[in-house]
Amino acid sequence: MITSLQNDKVRYVRALQNQRRARQREQRFVFEGMRLVEEAVRAGVAPAFVFYTPPVEADERGSRLLASLHAVNVPCYAVSEQVMAACSDTEPPQGILAVLPIPAHPRPEYPTLTLILDCVRDPGNLGTILRTALAAGVEQVLLTPGTVDASNPKAVRAAMGAHLRLPVATLKWEKIAEAVTGSDVWLAEAGGETRYTAVDWRRPVALIVGGEATGAGERSRALARGRVSIPMAAGVESLNTATATAVILFEVMRQRGGLT
Repeated sequence: MITSLQNDKVRYVRALQNQRRARQREQRFVFEGMRLVEEAVRAGVAPAFVFYTPPVEADERGSRLLASLHAVNVPCYAVSEQVMAACSDTEPPQGILAVLPIPAHPRPEYPTLTLILDCVRDPGNLGTILRTALAAGVEQVLLTPGTVDASNPKAVRAAMGAHLRLPVATLKWEKIAEAVTGSDVWLAEAGGETRYTAVDWRRPVALIVGGEATGAGERSRALARGRVSIPMAAGVESLNTATATAVILFEVMRQRGGLT
């Protein structure tokens, strides 16, 4: 059992949890909790290694999960509760975590539904949006340079495994413009001149959503052909970013026949 906080693997996990630079350098991030590690196994993504505490091994579900990891030769290390607490980004710690490669899913050459997130700085919002985007059939998510890192632990936790299936890339504006060539680009914004239900979302489209604090930037406005808005009750100025994104994306899905 690993009990020292000075252990090399412990220090490695803590660096991945706390430092964006470490995640980018290593191209790895951390999945915490039984459900997320199970998602990785189902997706066929082999962790570099796994930490777990003895109560997880004693649990029937945890024992099955560890057996499935051993079956594909994933190194699994028992650690003390103190070590798990030091390595965990959750409170209380969930007893198991896995170090995974950050997926590099190929982006579609001719996308029909792209989501662009501009200046979304809250990692919880970002993760929730990624989870919604996967459910709504988004083919790629592009993050502007001002958007929070998608491998942030809180974003990873809120995305609930979306990283394993959804192409997500942080790109410069020039590359974003190239990536949506041939798509109608719409900016979601309070006060937008077009009601979101009035857009023909069956065409190849890209939706830009800005962060709650500052909204989308000038580059977004320059790229968009128009602005869409969601009608709200009198006196209400705006919705949470993740909520607004979900409302529009599921209208896209409805128009495309994905909802019955």
